[in-house]
Amino acid sequence: QPTGGAAAEGRVTRGPPTNRWRCHRHRDPEAASPRYRCYALAHRALLGLGGRDTASFLQGLVTNDVELLLSGGTAAALYCHLLNVQGRSVFDSIMYRCVCVSVSVLLECDVAMLEALQKHLKVYKIRRKVDLAPCPHLSLWSVLPSKQSKEAGGALEVDPRKVVTCTPDPRTEAMGWRLVLDKLENPLDIVPESQQGDIQDYHRHRYKIGIPEGVKDIVPGVALPLESNLVYMNGISFSKGCYIGQELTARTQHTGVIRKRLMPIKLKSAPPPGSIPDKAAIVSEAGKPAGSYKNSEGDVGLALIRLAQASEPLQMATTDGKRVSLSALVPGWWPNDEANKRNK
Repeated sequence: QPTGGAAAEGRVTRGPPTNRWRCHRHRDPEAASPRYRCYALAHRALLGLGGRDTASFLQGLVTNDVELLLSGGTAAALYCHLLNVQGRSVFDSIMYRCVCVSVSVLLECDVAMLEALQKHLKVYKIRRKVDLAPCPHLSLWSVLPSKQSKEAGGALEVDPRKVVTCTPDPRTEAMGWRLVLDKLENPLDIVPESQQGDIQDYHRHRYKIGIPEGVKDIVPGVALPLESNLVYMNGISFSKGCYIGQELTARTQHTGVIRKRLMPIKLKSAPPPGSIPDKAAIVSEAGKPAGSYKNSEGDVGLALIRLAQASEPLQMATTDGKRVSLSALVPGWWPNDEANKRNK
């Protein structure tokens, strides 16, 4: 049973090694060496939660079903959002089950939102037996295959004595694995046949497949969870019961009317860094509003696109008034029915 002492000081004491440290994901036997690339996610932070009321406390705040992670659940990680009372996303998070002496859950969030997340949780904590503490002594990594391919069988093997948490990314298989280590540990010593990658390549990869992450992609207090593809990324339960902000989300899902979605975009040419203004308007060739720009890395990026215009040639303006042509893409990991609708 997690207790308050070490959690309150932000320490994580690992329990005995178990098979939970096997991160199951398929391998490509033909992939060239290095087989994996490890990306240091310095733009993300971890918050530790411990105490006997942790599961019930989180259940009333996050969009996903915490019982799948705790209370006998078998999931090692869950994607979720924390919403405000108006039903808009404030924090995008991955929750990790932590097999530790004093911390039962690690909450991942944008590093710029760590303090705000603590304040948000304390508002609803009241008298619950839950301890919160940042974990600056831990490091968070993404592990991706060097060669993206259709993988068939196998698992990512890591040394359980050196790992706090290792799990497939719960959003989509295309995002590889998430790895939490003590900051003193080197992931290249833990993940066989690996090499450290450039974080810009990580962002390019997630933009190519349409995975939002952080405050630029999911603007706090503005973004709607279903427009942010929370359902597609396995980040919401519609059967778990009440949580903050549930009403609007449930009503939108029930009506089935979602007119905009975050989608990957391909730019005709890579614009100079900083040349596209925040929330730049995207329009069709006929001048119809088609969405708003979020962020990009090189010639790939992410935008909130009106589905009615998603298949049309699109454009937006740079800060000096030049037009940039772009197209919206349908990620291969989206449900087939959604892909078919966009391709009609």
